[in-house]
Amino acid sequence: MAQSTDARGAAVALLNAVLEEGRLLAQITAGEGPLAGLSPADRARAQRLAADTLRRIEPADRVLAPFLRKAPPLAVRNILRLAVVEIAGGAAPHGVVNAAVSLARAGRKTQHLAGLVNAVLRQVPQAPLPGPAQRLPRWLRQPLVHLWGREVVGSIEAVQAQTPPVDLTLRPGFAAPEGEVLPTGSLRLADPGQVSALPGYDAGGWWVQDAAAALAVPLLGDLRGLRVLDLCAAPGGKTLQLAAAGAEVVALDISAPRLQRLHENLARCGLAAEVVTADALVWQPATPFDAIVLDAPCSATGTVRRHPDLPFVKDGSDLAGLIALQAQLLDRALGWLKPGGRLVYCTCSLLPEEGEAQLAAALQRHPGLRVVAPAQPGISPDWVTKDGGLRLRPDYWADRGGMDGFFMACVQKG
Repeated sequence: MAQSTDARGAAVALLNAVLEEGRLLAQITAGEGPLAGLSPADRARAQRLAADTLRRIEPADRVLAPFLRKAPPLAVRNILRLAVVEIAGGAAPHGVVNAAVSLARAGRKTQHLAGLVNAVLRQVPQAPLPGPAQRLPRWLRQPLVHLWGREVVGSIEAVQAQTPPVDLTLRPGFAAPEGEVLPTGSLRLADPGQVSALPGYDAGGWWVQDAAAALAVPLLGDLRGLRVLDLCAAPGGKTLQLAAAGAEVVALDISAPRLQRLHENLARCGLAAEVVTADALVWQPATPFDAIVLDAPCSATGTVRRHPDLPFVKDGSDLAGLIALQAQLLDRALGWLKPGGRLVYCTCSLLPEEGEAQLAAALQRHPGLRVVAPAQPGISPDWVTKDGGLRLRPDYWADRGGMDGFFMACVQKG
């Protein structure tokens, strides 16, 4: 019980940091912070509990509302929310309530409300959380409703309320875990447990990469012997795909800490790439490239299913700057491409300003550019846009757990 209580306490601390301080989970967990001193299993459990609660805050609050005359302080609300989500998920109510009361008693600002926590949680029904699913923030939901309609956005929100599966990109000839092979070739694991303990991990037979993200590199076609730039490369899934496909890869990113993970995965998989830490707005290659992948910085609105903290931290205020940066990077990258070379532009965004509109504007700025329509197996014709790009949404494959939202397009230089 002590370890579980520690994990729960860390989960509440993570929730407080996101909801009170406006910090992303990735920022909080990059250092020790609330996870300091926890075992690896409890660290993972704390992060899972916090993420599950963030996915279900609105439904949890609906369960709590009849038992609260007024909203308690945020730290107490987060203890209650976590407990409600656990109970709704099938955890034994007695243990959950006792742990929640212990957490309240342990906090200087919450100890006087331990009795309230106990009284409220003993009335909470042991039942699934009521619908509808947690809604996206207004700044994001409204344009998506205008774009696709309320039914589609509701389906996206339903997928984002679920704990996402883990997707692997496989290397032929290596051992792989048991799972569902998706139509596009990725392997999906519903409940993988400790990833590093799975078959094929130590041999470098696969890496974790959402099935949607894995579709970008194959748009380039046969890469054997080609010199390819992976621009904005960290954390490196596309670099690994390029290297495994036989390309001579240069992987560039502005963040040395984020590139460390790429170095580790290259070593684990026995793959090679030239890794460069630099700002793409000032860096210049010595010679042009045969192909380029530009996974541009974006709002990350397509990754809410994996990063449920994003809607609570972001407000869309950085969107104009991101759109300008994407266009800048796209123009620079096209200047580094050989005649006849191909470039894949992609963003993990649901917003057309960062995808379809960027492609249309680039085609206008660069008259010799043409779109190469996607042709790989498993791609539904419904995913292909009128300009030949690929629009991926979280509600695609909803019965399988969905996918990240992406826009990607392959263009060829005249």
